[in-house]
Amino acid sequence: MYEELNRLDELSRRKFIQYSAKAFFGVGLTSVAGPSWASQIMPDPLKATARNVIYIYLNGGMSHIDTFDPKPDWDEQGPVETIQTNVDGIRVSNYLPNLARRMDKIAVIRSMYSTQGAHEQGTYYMHTGYEQRGTVQHPGLGAWLNSMSGKTNSTLPGNIRIGGSNNTPGASAGFLDAKFEPLHLSKPGDGLPHVLRHHTVDDVEMRERLALAEMMDLTFHKQYPAKAVRAYNDVYADAIRLMNSKDLVAFDLSQEPRLMHQLYGSSQLGQGALLARRLVEHGVRYVEINHGGWDTHNDNHENLVNLTDPLDHALSALLDDLHYRGLLEETLVVVGTEFGRTPEMNSNAGRNHHPNAFTCLLAGGGIRGGQIHGSTDGRGQEVLENGVSVPDFNATIAHALGLPLDKVIYSPDGRPFRVADKGRPVTALF
Repeated sequence: MYEELNRLDELSRRKFIQYSAKAFFGVGLTSVAGPSWASQIMPDPLKATARNVIYIYLNGGMSHIDTFDPKPDWDEQGPVETIQTNVDGIRVSNYLPNLARRMDKIAVIRSMYSTQGAHEQGTYYMHTGYEQRGTVQHPGLGAWLNSMSGKTNSTLPGNIRIGGSNNTPGASAGFLDAKFEPLHLSKPGDGLPHVLRHHTVDDVEMRERLALAEMMDLTFHKQYPAKAVRAYNDVYADAIRLMNSKDLVAFDLSQEPRLMHQLYGSSQLGQGALLARRLVEHGVRYVEINHGGWDTHNDNHENLVNLTDPLDHALSALLDDLHYRGLLEETLVVVGTEFGRTPEMNSNAGRNHHPNAFTCLLAGGGIRGGQIHGSTDGRGQEVLENGVSVPDFNATIAHALGLPLDKVIYSPDGRPFRVADKGRPVTALF
């Protein structure tokens, strides 16, 4: 189905998706979920260009020269060929044919660089904008967003992670309140576990049990009015609201028509992206999808075929879907990774860690698509111009969301921190 769709010209493809979605849902794309969340709560247009974030994190370090920054004249480029995109002058790897046709929606940052060359430290740095320290846990961007700007849907979590490990470095609430901790879902198709009451417990029984628990805890809470105790209460209350939420349907991928599953693909990334769209549609403000396996020390080119295919399909479908539903303008789509890979191949036909230069992507949420920001040399070894540090990248995301970059938040031990440390947004991208 996806291949057939891609054979259509641009106008026909748009009509196909629009009419197919209308046929499935019986409504226009902008009203699929009922009243638009944007009509209820929108950020100050003077401060923000985006309300939500869908962050696709490529865990392991994506090879930039084999994907979005190819070097056709480099001897060790390997079998990768470059193809023209739908934007004059922008070429990408032949591993990305679908994204090449959507480059007008994407800003490619080819001049990323990091100070961290190991996975744990690099992942922590990308998520927080701070180098890892033993004495403090810094918040991830999802926690910062919900702490500073609040939730849109009062009954659903504002910060959700799909796939990967439950303890991804830097993806936590850090020193912020526990209620800003991301909800982790192992697999997108499994739904949200442990949210349904036992069939023997009705509404009356539920209220009585909650009242009893509150009465038993009352003395303890009065004796120990600590922040950690209050945080426990907040999480407990949020869980109860979630159990009773009518928007739990957002987690149920079986509600999606077969066409949508086919467009996104059956991979974990594809189904995760489809779930992310549903969550954003229901008012979840920050969704991260983890797509692992990019640590290509061995058989780089062979592995990239299997890694880029789900990325190419899932991200293309996500951009189209958000666009036709009227959500792309208010949703910042991010593709990040902890570092790039070396231009030289190692003895195992792989590429090693390379923090000196790598590529990340931004789309939607006020970003001007169809542009390349920065450049690397002819081998992809070093940044040549318009370098973007990891804190700068995070500051750009925060800027799009209207978060106050200079606002100081103090950790429990009294140390001052800001959402992206000393990073400054790359305003040329907007």
